[in-house]
Amino acid sequence: MAELARVEGLVHRFPDGGLGLDGAELRVDEGDFLILAGRNGSGKSLLARHLIGLARPSAGKVLCLGRPVAADPLAARRAIGLVFQDADAQIVGQTLLEDAAFGPANLGLPRAEIEARAREALALVGLGGLETRRPDSLSGGERRRLAIAGVLALRPACVLLDEPFANLDLPAIRSVLAVVTALHSGGRTIVVVTHELEKVLAHATRLAVMDSGRVVYDGPPGGLERGRYEELGLMDPFRSGAGLKELTWLR
Repeated sequence: MAELARVEGLVHRFPDGGLGLDGAELRVDEGDFLILAGRNGSGKSLLARHLIGLARPSAGKVLCLGRPVAADPLAARRAIGLVFQDADAQIVGQTLLEDAAFGPANLGLPRAEIEARAREALALVGLGGLETRRPDSLSGGERRRLAIAGVLALRPACVLLDEPFANLDLPAIRSVLAVVTALHSGGRTIVVVTHELEKVLAHATRLAVMDSGRVVYDGPPGGLERGRYEELGLMDPFRSGAGLKELTWLR
């Protein structure tokens, strides 16, 4: 598979001297469904921000499509669309259609293409037919899906989701997970940043786990040794004895 993004020896030092990333290494390939996991403070969300140039490395390299992200962060953001944990931070329109159209409008596209992209994106996340609804009338899961639509309207090669299941109830988790898995099945590269492995591990092609600013495991979704989950601040998704594919929440 072709390489989409690569992180090499990435160091992020905070102004107080603390290390957020300490030589992190990671590769994202086209077609991946990659989970980037780790305890709070492990560096996973910070690394995600580096992938699209929202943070500046203290040392090391971040490449997207073979080019340094620092040299052209806008190109990285066109290739990798980030869905923030707080969906409301990405919702800016007065209607669902207006919100989904915001990104394409900023690209200066023709009006007809802007609307077509917005409608297509809403349909992809199961919000088609609700174009005139106000975002504040939506449930938490629907708002999360609207935030995904706003990213999809920009047609990125990769969708990067930061804690997409946070603060959602079971039906909302399933609705978001169904969208994410359908996008991957349709050919989109997916990266999910989460500490809630049990919700999504069954659908991943790779698992990368971070600890203390480094990637300490990168391999098959079910390949981490059982005792390592707790050591790394994660709940063991296999604690019930279920197999990998039995973990799916899409039932």
